Formats: sequence, C-alpha cells, structure tokens
Amino acid sequence: MTLNQLRYAVTAAEYGSITAAAGELFISQPSLTSALHELEKELGITIFLRTGRGISPTVEGEEFLGYARQMLEQENLIREKYLGGAHGKYSFCVSTQHYSFAVEAFVDLLKGYSEAEYEFHIRETQTYSIIEDVARLRSEVGVLYLNPFNETVLRRTIDEHDLAFHSLFTAKPHVFISRENPLARKKSLTLEDLEPYPRLSYEQGEHNSFYYFEEIQSTLPRHKDIVVTDRATLFNLVIGLNGYTICSGVINSKLNGESIISLPLEVNDYMNVGYLTHRHMHTGKLAEQYIAALKKHTAN
Repeated sequence: MTLNQLRYAVTAAEYGSITAAAGELFISQPSLTSALHELEKELGITIFLRTGRGISPTVEGEEFLGYARQMLEQENLIREKYLGGAHGKYSFCVSTQHYSFAVEAFVDLLKGYSEAEYEFHIRETQTYSIIEDVARLRSEVGVLYLNPFNETVLRRTIDEHDLAFHSLFTAKPHVFISRENPLARKKSLTLEDLEPYPRLSYEQGEHNSFYYFEEIQSTLPRHKDIVVTDRATLFNLVIGLNGYTICSGVINSKLNGESIISLPLEVNDYMNVGYLTHRHMHTGKLAEQYIAALKKHTAN
C-alpha cells in the first residue's frame, strides 16, 4: 500500500467516477482501475461498488477512506513543516446536532483559515448519524448531548464505536419560542404552559428511538407534534405556528434572527453538551482549531 494508492482512492471517492478521477490525477483510466483493484486485493476488502453510473464506497470503503484521508492530511503537514512544499487541498468535516454555537465555531474556523484551497463540511444531522460519521471517519468531530434519560444507551453506543465523549458545558432546559408567542411575556415556562402549542422536533430516521431524540422530555405525550429535518423549517414553524422546541437555550441572534427567544423550562433535567472524537485516531490540526472555537463559544 502506497500514499499514491491512498490518494487515488480518495480522489475516486470524491469524484464518484474512475474517468473523472483519472483526469484529475493525470493518469490513464486503466492505470487507476488497476491500482484500485490491487489496493482492494491487498487489504482484502471491497472499497468501491461499480455501477453504470459510476462508483460509490461500501461501508468498509467508507471506513478505509476515513483513515486514508487522515494519512494524506499528515503527509501534507510533514511536507509543509519540513520540506516547505505546497500542500494539497485541506479538508475537514464536523457532524452536529442543530446548535448555533457549532455553526459559530465553524465560521471561526473558516475565518482563521488562510489557505487558497479547502473543502470543509458541516453536517447538521441525526444523532445516530453523528456517531456513525465519527466512527467511520467521515467527520473528525461530532457534537451532541447526553442527559439522565439517554446517557446509558448513548454511552454504550459511543463505546461500541470506539469513540470518546468530551463535555463542553451543562445546560438547564430551555424553550425556543417566537417573540410574538403569548408565553413570551413570562420569565420561565412549565410543561403545562406549553400544552396548547405544537411541539417541534427533528426527524431521527431509522433510529427514531426516544433515546436518540435531539430534544429532551421527548417521552412526554403531546397532542400536537410536528417533525422536521432542518433548522430553518423548525424556526419558521416556531414563528408561524407559535410552536416550541425544548433545547439547551444557546442561541445566536446574528445567525437565527431576533424573532426567536429562549426561556427557562421548569423541569428537573439537564443537557450535558459535548463533542465526540475517535479513540484510535490523532486529532488533526483543523479539528483542534474547531474544538478550541467550540470551547470559546460555549465558555459562558
């Protein structure tokens, strides 16, 4: 196995096409195909599925590509530090629940990044997908929360995926509501106050268990439930329908506007918000910078 083979595999995955990847790498299509077959034979796995529409990574391939990207990133850092050579395009990915501070930290990372070329990803996604992304090295960092209800199940899942959870802060439950909601005049809210209004929550896909819900108090039955997949839709419904969602209370008016406010919820619960890393992988420079930005935005 060589660094060139790793580079070939990562480029092929990026383009989803042997022909396009070969053009980018300035080698012939048969040479690239042969190199990938030799790599798969050496490793004893199938990295790519071949179809009439191109190629796509297998589950084993996704895991391998995560390690390959890490190794190529380390090669770039060595070349930059010791040889003074130009490095290739840096890449970084974070998977997170729907937190404004995670987006703020991502913005900070980009603002402090001076390279001419990069490819950064931020995935606001389902809870189990965050764990899988970090386990398979699609993402270097994952952001989610634990609380007394979900902690036993999620910690077991995190351990089974060889991940580590690092706490950022502990938050008392809050509620996001519209500034025009009749409840907005209150200093704090009870579950009884919220009963007449639609509860908003995020879709969790195949792992739609209460333990993986992004919102706490998820087992509490409500007469009106609305499930969404993205933050913009949720906030539009909070405003348009006087809906609510239970959360950590951390909000950024620059990112989310002035129409949403956060009020304390009077329940005996908490959210331990933190980030995931892989136990067996070195944290890269960009991941360390992102984690530092997370800590800065959650310090208070």
